[in-house]
Amino acid sequence: MEIVYVLIGLLAGSLLGAAIRHFYGSRAVNSADNQARKIVTDGRKEAEKIIQEAVVKSKAEILGQREKLENELRDERNELKTVEKRLTKREDNLDRKVEMLDKKEEQLRTIEIRMAEREDALAGKEDELAMAIEHQRQKLYEVAKMSQPDAKAEVMRVTEEEMQHEIEVLIDRGVTRAKETAEEKARGFIGNAINRLAVEYTTEHVVSSVELPSDEMKGRIIGREGRNIRAFESVTGVDVIVDDTPGVVVLSGFEPVRREIAVRSMAKLVADGRIHPTRIEEVVAKTRSEMEKVIEEAGKAVALEVDVRNLKPREIMLLGRLRFRTSYGQNVLDHCREVAFIAGMLAQQLGLDENLARRCGLLHDIGKAVDHEQEGTHPELGGDVVTRCGEPKEVIEAVTLHHDPGAAESIYATIVQAADAISAGRPGARRETLEKYIKRLERLEAIANTYPNIERSFAIQAGRELRVIANAEKLTDDQASKVCRQIAKQIEEELTYPGEVKVTLLREFRVTEYAR
Repeated sequence: MEIVYVLIGLLAGSLLGAAIRHFYGSRAVNSADNQARKIVTDGRKEAEKIIQEAVVKSKAEILGQREKLENELRDERNELKTVEKRLTKREDNLDRKVEMLDKKEEQLRTIEIRMAEREDALAGKEDELAMAIEHQRQKLYEVAKMSQPDAKAEVMRVTEEEMQHEIEVLIDRGVTRAKETAEEKARGFIGNAINRLAVEYTTEHVVSSVELPSDEMKGRIIGREGRNIRAFESVTGVDVIVDDTPGVVVLSGFEPVRREIAVRSMAKLVADGRIHPTRIEEVVAKTRSEMEKVIEEAGKAVALEVDVRNLKPREIMLLGRLRFRTSYGQNVLDHCREVAFIAGMLAQQLGLDENLARRCGLLHDIGKAVDHEQEGTHPELGGDVVTRCGEPKEVIEAVTLHHDPGAAESIYATIVQAADAISAGRPGARRETLEKYIKRLERLEAIANTYPNIERSFAIQAGRELRVIANAEKLTDDQASKVCRQIAKQIEEELTYPGEVKVTLLREFRVTEYAR
C-alpha cells in the first residue's frame, strides 16, 4: 500500500509540474522542471525508504513466526520423547510382570502335579486302610464269634450297666450327704421357726380370706380328688388353704394383683355355685379383664387426688398397678401419693412450681410397676417410661435420680429425694422382712420362667413350693423330669432360704372341641 501511495504522489507531482509550466509559461519551465525533478527524486527516496522499512519489518515478522514455530516443534519433540520414555518404561514393567507370571504359572503346574501325585498316594493308602480295618473286623468277629448287630448290642448292654452303676453311686452319695446334713437342717428349721417373729405382719400382706355361705361349699371348692382346687391354683397362681375354720377359705399369694384376681374370682364362683375347671378358667379370665378397669380407676383417682393433670394412659395404668404393690411393707401407691404431697409443700415453701413438684413426686416410683417384668432398676425403668411419655426434663431427672443424692442438677429432683426419704423414713412406714420375702418369691418364679417350654410358674405355700406349668406338646415326660431337677438345682445354688423348696412340674395335655 505504501508503494501505491508513492506512485500516486509521483503522478500528482507530474501533473502539478505540468500545470505550473503551463501557468507560468516557458520562463518558469526550467525552474519548474528542476523543482519537479527534486520532488520526484525525494518521492523516489521516500518510496525506497518505505519499501526498505516494509521489507525489514516483513523479514522480522517472518523470523519471529519461524522462531515461534521452531520453539513449538521443540516442545512437542520433548513431550514426545517423554511419552516415549514412559511407554518404554511401562513396556519393560509389563515384560517383567509377564515373565513373573510365567514363572508362577510354571510353579503352579508343578504344585498341581505334586498334589495329584499325593492324592493318588492318599487314595491308595485309604483303600489299604479300609481293607485292613475290614480284615481286622472280620478277625474280631471270628474271635468273638458274634455278628455285627450282636456286637453292637453287647456294647450297648455293657455301657448301660456301667451308667446304671454310676447312677447308683451318685444316689448313694446323695443319700449319705442328706443323712449327714439332716441334723444340721433340722436345727435350721427350728431356728427359723423361732426367728419368724414377723409372721402376723407377713400374713397380713400375703393372705386374703373369702367368706363362704356354708361349710358344704368347701367340698365343692376342693372338687373330686382335688381337681377344682388344683385347677384354681394352676390358673391364678395362689395357694388355696381350706382348713377347719368355719365359713372361710384362705387365699395366699405374694403377688397382690394375682391374689386380688383370685379373691374376686373365688367370690364369683362361690356366688354362682358352678365350680369346675372350665368354669374356673372362664371366671378367672373375665376377672383379669375387669382388673384392668380397676387398675385404671385407681390411677385416675390418685392423679385427681394429687391434682396432677394430663397424664398419659400408660402412666395412669402403671400408677394403678402400684396400688397392688408394696415396698418394704409400704404400699407403693400410697407412698407415691405421700411423696407428691410432701414435694408440693416443699416446693411451695421454696417459691417453686408446686404442680411440677407434685408431678415429680407422684411419678418417681412408677418404675416399680414394671421392674418385675423387665431387667433393670426401678429408677432406670421409670425414667424410660416418663421419657417415652414425653414428660418434662425435670420429671425425667427426678424419676431417674431419686436414689442418687448429689447427682441431680434440677432442684425438683433434690426435693423428690428429700420427700422420698421423709415418706420412707417415718416410723412404721416400712418393714424390710416382707420386701425380702417377696423378692425371694419373685426370684423363684423368674428362675423357672427362664427354661424353654415353660408356660407359667407360681410360688405358693409362702415360698415352700414352686409350681411350674409346662407345655405338654413340646416337653416329654423324661425332659420334664430333667427340667424339674435343673430348676431345683439352680434354686439351691442361687437362693438362700430356710427349710426346703418343693418344685412341682405339671405337664397336662388338654384337648377342647366345640359342637355347633
